Amino acid sequence: MNRNYQKELDRIIQKRGQRVPRLLLHGCCAPCSSSVLEYLTEYFDVTLLWYNPNIYPREEFDRRFKALVKLIEDMGLGDRVNILAEPWKSEDYYRRIRGLEQEPEGGVRCTECFRLRLMETAKLAKHYGYDYFCSTLTLSRHKDAVRINALGEELGRAAGVSWLPSDFKKRDRENRSLELCEKYGVYRQLYCGCEFSLHHRQEVAAERAAEAEREKAGSDRD
Repeated sequence: MNRNYQKELDRIIQKRGQRVPRLLLHGCCAPCSSSVLEYLTEYFDVTLLWYNPNIYPREEFDRRFKALVKLIEDMGLGDRVNILAEPWKSEDYYRRIRGLEQEPEGGVRCTECFRLRLMETAKLAKHYGYDYFCSTLTLSRHKDAVRINALGEELGRAAGVSWLPSDFKKRDRENRSLELCEKYGVYRQLYCGCEFSLHHRQEVAAERAAEAEREKAGSDRD
């Protein structure tokens, strides 16, 4: 049976009582964080965790972090969202995906990337006494919310902290993120983050360019 993660989150919000629960939210990038922060800060005391050792190269890592900080300030959330930022630790990522370098984009290598980042979020949420942990990853239609929620629940049980179920793309939040990005001039990256997704993007772009050239050549002959 398919689970409705949004309804599960609704129930948690409805039962939270007078106390505002503390949430450690893993932020993967500014675009995905935009509408998620707009939504969650209404119900939770949010700290945003920046831990993305998968991002390549270092300049891109820095650019995405700066874009995220600027967005929080531009949205007027600077006094409502704390930021817990970890430095670029690419060795964490490469150690985690060792042996999976040739796996296709979106497969088991990506699962291990999700696991790495959610594991760190769960560990820190437990250490600092947060009520819940979660990730903005489920906003994107390109990310498998079922897989991410399953990992979050598994890692939460292991760490002893509650996972906040989510499918943030629901209720038109993905489109809302596009509106916010346009409004605030947010940098929108062209690839997921790792060097493998960058290379995949470049290969697809080259294939499309070659196809366009073939079509043009055929049209010229006609």
